[in-house]
Amino acid sequence: MDRRQKEELTRLAGQAIRFHCPMDGYTTFRVGGQAEALYEAVDLEVLKRVLAYLDKEHIPYLVVGRGSNILVKDNGLEGLVILLGGSLARVEEKETDDIYVLAGAGLHLVELLSYCRSSGLGGLEFLSGIPGTVGGAVAMNAGAFGEEIASRVKEIHVVNTRGDLIVRDRSSELEFSYRKLNMEKGNVIVRVLFRLTSEAEGTVAKRISDYLKRKKESQPLEYPSAGSVFKNPPDDYAGRLIEKAGLKGKKIGGAMISEKHGNFIVNTGGAKAKDILDLMYLAQETVKKETGIQLEPEIRVVGK
Repeated sequence: MDRRQKEELTRLAGQAIRFHCPMDGYTTFRVGGQAEALYEAVDLEVLKRVLAYLDKEHIPYLVVGRGSNILVKDNGLEGLVILLGGSLARVEEKETDDIYVLAGAGLHLVELLSYCRSSGLGGLEFLSGIPGTVGGAVAMNAGAFGEEIASRVKEIHVVNTRGDLIVRDRSSELEFSYRKLNMEKGNVIVRVLFRLTSEAEGTVAKRISDYLKRKKESQPLEYPSAGSVFKNPPDDYAGRLIEKAGLKGKKIGGAMISEKHGNFIVNTGGAKAKDILDLMYLAQETVKKETGIQLEPEIRVVGK
């Protein structure tokens, strides 16, 4: 970005925009170089104007929820990183013949589940322990324990590159697949409408607790990580393949392939993005050599 563009973005976004912002505080890996600029969007109308300007000036941008599914390279990011908060991180119930919950894309999943628990709303408990936001979870069709978030989405509200707000219906306009939502490039999810079920608060609370317990027993939640690093190949599990290759516990720098779960790379302290990338490449090369299976990353690697 040149000086003119930075001045115009500052005029549009005010104090919500910062420049030369380290990304290690905005990703669950706790690594990453500087973003050229970071914008905390709390108002839909301002976000629409910012997105339209970014498109007009051909400035790249990346929406980061909790940074729980990305790896930012050590040399950082060009363009604008967008965080969603304020009115874009709230939840409200809309009751008709069915029960719907409208959640802002910036809402943390733990907060959504807390709302569902206290309101006696079931259907999303399998998301327990996933450290992301509503928008990020829908964009990657997050899932666990054999369930996917797509099954509960009724519609999504997106802002396109022209700054227009568009509502996309699940049944006719959204195409979900394994860990993916096909969406027009540059579109930003701002709200999601979920269809849920009315249940006893205690029932929802118990399911959330049970899922969390199962995750804590099998996943290294005590270390910074980005969750599952690779997608599961058809009829197999990435973690099993990595473990069979003898790579659990393998360290490069401050990064380690978890001794608890082979499909997790954790930051044991002081890791660089390059350490994590090197472990990813090692896992891919070793599994490919031994089994012929090419592991495909589930996390998104971004940056220079």
